[in-house]
Order: sequence, then C-alpha cells, then structure tokens
Amino acid sequence: MMVLLAMSVLALTIILLKLFQFFRSGLRRSGFVDPVMSALHSGQTADALTQLQQQRNPVARVMECALACAADTKMAAKDIEAEVSRVGSAQIRNLESWLRGLSAIAHLSPLLGLLGTVTGMIVAFMRLEEAGSRVDPSILSGGIWEALLTTAFGLTVAIPAMAAFYYLEGEVDQVRASMKDATVRVLVHFGKSPAYLSSRDEEKLTDETHGL
Repeated sequence: MMVLLAMSVLALTIILLKLFQFFRSGLRRSGFVDPVMSALHSGQTADALTQLQQQRNPVARVMECALACAADTKMAAKDIEAEVSRVGSAQIRNLESWLRGLSAIAHLSPLLGLLGTVTGMIVAFMRLEEAGSRVDPSILSGGIWEALLTTAFGLTVAIPAMAAFYYLEGEVDQVRASMKDATVRVLVHFGKSPAYLSSRDEEKLTDETHGL
C-alpha cells in the first residue's frame, strides 16, 4: 500500500507537470501558422521569422528552423531535411519526457495490487491454519477484505494514470502532425521540399542526357 501510495503521488506530479508544460508551450494555440505563411507569400520573410520567434509553441520552433534552412541557398534538400528532423525530434522528446514513467505506473499499479492481494490471502489462510479446530469465519473474511484493498487501490491508481497517459500522448501526436504539415508548407513555398528537388534534379539530368 505504501508503494502504491508513492506511485500515486508520482503519477499525479507527472500529470500536473506535463499539463503545465503543455499549457505553457501553447500547444493549442496554433493560429500563428496561417499569418506566418501569409507573410511568406507576401515576401516578408523577416516579419514571418519575427512572428515565429515570439511563439513558444514547438511547431513554431520547427517552422523557424525550416524557414532559416530553406532561405539558405547553400543547403541541399537532404541537409535541410536532416536539420529540420533533428530540431523536430528534440521538441518531441521534450514533450514526451516522463510519459514513459506515467505509462509504467499505469501498468505496474494493478500488478502490485494483485501481488498485495495474493500475499494477504496467504497470510489469511496461514492464520486460519493456526486456528486449527477453533475456526472463526471472521478470521478468514477479515483477512480477505484486507487483502483485496491492495487490488482496489492499485486499480484506483492505474485507471487515471492510463487515461492521462493516452490524453497526453494524443496531444503529442497532434503536435507531431502539425509540425509535419507546417514544415512541408514552408519548404514548398521555398521550393525546397525533397519531392520538389528530386523532380527538378531528374529533369535537369534528363536535359543534360539529351544534350549529350
């Protein structure tokens, strides 16, 4: 029970910290993407970069990286893709921090509760055996309900922890999708998306072949 109590406190701490982190990062505030793209389409690259720097959203960090890399004419498509992927992965890892611990608590709590119930049942039957012929039903019933408390408490810890884990993981998945969408929009604007470059290089190679 003490171990489960400690795990419940840890799970609650993780949930509150992650909710604060997500709120502070403004994960739900993604309205800056369209104004930034409008600024880019208007040729105001510096203004778009300034708007991104004013945001705390992880999507803004990835867009900022994509914009800076795409504007650099010396960077190849593979280098741009690698750098944007590196920055995006770092942002995702930051959002996913401690989620694995929350998942572990959600999975281990019922098992610990079941372990407590099994050991409690063993103790109850040992007491029943010690009683011998003077068997008192209250000895067995009292031991059983005390043992079942650990399973109930384990489930009480696991259910909210699992629900919170899936909710937080869903938020991270949504951010990951938003990062990909925003990055593609920026790279396509500059004509630096890998697909665009591959097509252009293929056409260039074909023209050179015909020239030979």
